[in-house]
Amino acid sequence: MADMFSLAGKVALVTGAARGLGYEIAKALARAGADVTINGRDAGRLAEAARGAAREAVTLDTAAFDASGAEAAQAIEAVAARRGRLDIFVSNVGVRNRKALFDISVEEIRELLEADLTGPFLLARQAAALMVPQRRGRIILMTSIAGPFAHRGDVAYTTAKGGLAGLTKALAVDLGPHNVTCNAIAPGFFATETNLPVFDDPQRSAYFAERTALGRWGQPHEIAGAAVFLASDAASFVTGHVLTVDGGTTSMF
Repeated sequence: MADMFSLAGKVALVTGAARGLGYEIAKALARAGADVTINGRDAGRLAEAARGAAREAVTLDTAAFDASGAEAAQAIEAVAARRGRLDIFVSNVGVRNRKALFDISVEEIRELLEADLTGPFLLARQAAALMVPQRRGRIILMTSIAGPFAHRGDVAYTTAKGGLAGLTKALAVDLGPHNVTCNAIAPGFFATETNLPVFDDPQRSAYFAERTALGRWGQPHEIAGAAVFLASDAASFVTGHVLTVDGGTTSMF
C-alpha cells in the first residue's frame, strides 16, 4: 500500500510555494520521495523557505519567476530541463481582491482573472506539453470552496475559482488519452499567513470555525495528504475531480 503513495523518482513543480498551503504541499511531495522545485516571485523568500524545509530534513529546489507573467512558460521548461522531466505540476498562485460588484474596476477584474484563471490555464498547458510525450503526468490546480459557494462582495474571486473548476474538467478530458490527469483541491478555512489577521481575531475566528463540521480552522499541513494522493499512483483513475478539503464547511450549507 505504501508503494501506491510513493513519489520516488518523480519531478514536481509547485508554484506559489514560498509559504502557506503551497509550501506544505511541496514539503509533503518531497517527503513522499519527489524531487520538488518551489516557485515564487521573491528569490530571497524562496531561499528562506528552502532553508526552513532543510531544517525539517526536506530538500526543496527553487525557481524564482512570476507565474502569471510572460516568462512563466519558459521558466517551467527550464525547470524541467534542469531536473530532466516534469511529472507533477501544482498551480497554487492566486490573488484576492474582495470588492463588491459595482466597486471593483474593470482593470481590477482583469488583473484578478489574469492571475487566478488565465495564468493557471497557461501554466497547466505548458506543463501538459511536457507530460504528454512521457505518457504520464499529474496536474493539480488549487481552487477554493469560494468557487461553488459565493459570498457577497467577492464576485471576481468567486468567478475565477469557479472557472478553475471548469478548467479542471476540460483539461481532464483533453489530456486523458495521453495518461495525464488533472484534478483540483478546494481548501476551506485554513490558518495560513494570509488569513492570520482573521484567525487571530477571536470573534471573526470563531465565526468561521463555527461554519465547519469539525468546529475549527484547518492547519496548513492538513492540505498535504490530498496533494500527495492526487499526485500518486493511488489516484491513477481519478481525473476531472475537485477534492474539497474544508473540515465539512460545504456540508453545512
